[in-house]
Amino acid sequence: MLISPPLQGTTTNESDPPSFDSSTPAAASSIEDKLSTCSCSENTTTPSPKNTLSHSTTPHAGSNNDPCLNAIREIQSKTTKLDFHDFCFIDRLGSGDIGTVYLVEVKEKIGCLFAAKVMDKEELVSRKKENRANIEREILEMLNHPFLPTLYTTLESPKWACLLTEFCPGGDLHILRQQQPERRFDEPAVRFYASEVVVALEYLHMLGIIYRDLKPENVLVRADGHIMLTDFDLSLKCDNSTSMAHLVYDLSSLDKNQAEEDHNSIKTPHVSKSSCILPSCITPSISCFHPFRRRPRRRPTPHRGPIEMVAEPVDARSMSFVGTYEYLAPEIASGEGHGSAVDWWTVGIFIFELFYGVTPFRGLDNEHTMANIMARALEFPKEPPNISNAAKDLISMLLIKDPAKRMGSVMGATSIKNHPFFHGVNWALLRHTTPPFVPTKTTKDRSLADHSSEGHLEHF
Repeated sequence: MLISPPLQGTTTNESDPPSFDSSTPAAASSIEDKLSTCSCSENTTTPSPKNTLSHSTTPHAGSNNDPCLNAIREIQSKTTKLDFHDFCFIDRLGSGDIGTVYLVEVKEKIGCLFAAKVMDKEELVSRKKENRANIEREILEMLNHPFLPTLYTTLESPKWACLLTEFCPGGDLHILRQQQPERRFDEPAVRFYASEVVVALEYLHMLGIIYRDLKPENVLVRADGHIMLTDFDLSLKCDNSTSMAHLVYDLSSLDKNQAEEDHNSIKTPHVSKSSCILPSCITPSISCFHPFRRRPRRRPTPHRGPIEMVAEPVDARSMSFVGTYEYLAPEIASGEGHGSAVDWWTVGIFIFELFYGVTPFRGLDNEHTMANIMARALEFPKEPPNISNAAKDLISMLLIKDPAKRMGSVMGATSIKNHPFFHGVNWALLRHTTPPFVPTKTTKDRSLADHSSEGHLEHF
C-alpha cells in the first residue's frame, strides 16, 4: 500500500474523514488574515520524532523559521499524532490520476495553508496504481531542493492516504501564461523559468530520478515567485544507483566540425568504481583514497573543450508509455525504451510553449500528435517575430528526435546551462534572482477566493 504500516498512535480512528465545511470559523476567516501569516517556504522538515507520522523527510536550512512546519510540530507535541480532523479542507485545487489535491489549513493556526494530495487506498489497489503512489511518496521523501516540493508530513486513515506539501499561491505556469499579453511570456521570463526547471531536473537526475511529466501545469509558482515542480507519480526512480559522476569534455565551446570529431570518443565516458564516500548517486571516476598511480602520458588534444563533471542516470531505461501526449518524446511514442534524455525533450517543448503559447507537434487528435512527434520536422511560428536565434537554437537542439544526439544526452544539464540562451544566468544564485512575477496580496486574495467559492466540501 501507499503508506507503510502506521507507527503507533498515528492514524485516525475514523474510517472516513469528516465532511469538511469551508464555512467553519477557521475556513471562513478573512483571506487577509490567512495570508498575513501564510509562508510558502522553501524549507523542508527535519526528521520527525519516532511517534509521529512523517519520519523520513529532510530539512532545508532554516526550516525552524517556517510557521507552518512549527504549527505541525506543535500539534504533534500535544497529541503525538496528526489526523484529518486537525485540518480544515477549504476547497479542491485539482485532480490527478491517483488522487485529488485540496487546499487545507491547520485549524489551530489560521493562515498555515498546505496542499494535501488525498488518495483512496482501495481505488489505488483496484486500479493497480499503488506502486505509482508509493514511488511518489518515496521521491518526495528524498527531495531537498529549493525548486522541488516540501513534504511536511503524511496522514493516514484506514481508507485514505494523504501527502501534505506546501501550497503555492501563484498558481501554475499554464494559468500564468494565459494571463500574459498575447498569452506568451517574454524572453527574460522564459529564461528565468527554464533555468529553474533545468536545475530542478539536474538535481532529480543526480538522485537517479527521471521526471517524465514536465509541462506548464506541473510548474507551480511559490509566494516568492520562484518555481516548484510537482506531481511525481509518473517519475522513474532508479533504485540501483545509475547516476554516476564522470568527466567529459565540454563540446559546447567547440565549433560543429570539432564537436563531431570528438563526439564518439566521449559519448560513453569511462567510469570506474571508487571507495570515496559520497552521496549514493555519485561515484567518482578516480578514487580519492587510493594512492596516486602514475599513468602513461597521453598527447594532449588542443582543440577539446574544458573538462566538466556530469552526474546523470546513464543506464536508466524504461519501456513505459507515460506522459502528456503533446510532450511525449519520440522514443516514448515509438516504444523503443527511454532514459533521462526524455526530460530534456520536454524542456524543449516547455520552452517552445512558453514562447509561442502552443506546443510544436500538436495534431487534431492524440494519434496525429504522435505521428507529428515521430516524423514532422520542427517549425517555428512567424509570430512573435522577436524570439532570439539563441532561443530557437536551444529549442532545436533539445528537440532532436534521436535521443543519442539530443542536447543533454551526453553532458546532461551542463551542456544546456552553457548554451548561449542562458548567457548571463548566475546559476549559483538563482534563488536570489528577481522573478518576473511575484504573487501580490491581490493575487493571493483572488486565489483563495476562487478556492473558497463552493462553501462546502463533500466527503473525499
